[in-house]
Amino acid sequence: MDVKVEVRAACEADAPGISLVILAALKGSNAKDYSLAVIERVGRSFSPEAISALIKSREFFVALDQHRIVGTASLDGAAVRSVFVAPQAQGAGIGRLLMAAVEQAARRHALAVLRVPSSLTAEGFYSRLGFCKVREQRHGDELTIVMELSLAE
Repeated sequence: MDVKVEVRAACEADAPGISLVILAALKGSNAKDYSLAVIERVGRSFSPEAISALIKSREFFVALDQHRIVGTASLDGAAVRSVFVAPQAQGAGIGRLLMAAVEQAARRHALAVLRVPSSLTAEGFYSRLGFCKVREQRHGDELTIVMELSLAE
């Protein structure tokens, strides 16, 4: 896949496209590590309406390939949230571009540490970016890996 991706701040009009990317990634990528019940429960948090509300409360980014949303990520205080890349676009460096935008925003806000509640699916991705596992959290049958990255120079 020849990808020429642009990363920019998300706007409310992006909410439907962001929702589609997140749901596709949950069903396509995360399904190998989580039960259908967990995927469906998490997916309900990412409707276009829910994304629209999140865009107002977080610093949200989208990755666009020829004006089509193929990835998203957000910064919520010191927490990295909602990092998803469309299954057909995974492995092309889009996640790294999104995380660079998140890290740049964190540095602008003078944050010392970034935290990410990682899925099992994304733990290796965050490790390759320098994040270290801090602890595991379990919410019912959903396991989350809490990871941190020091931004100190």
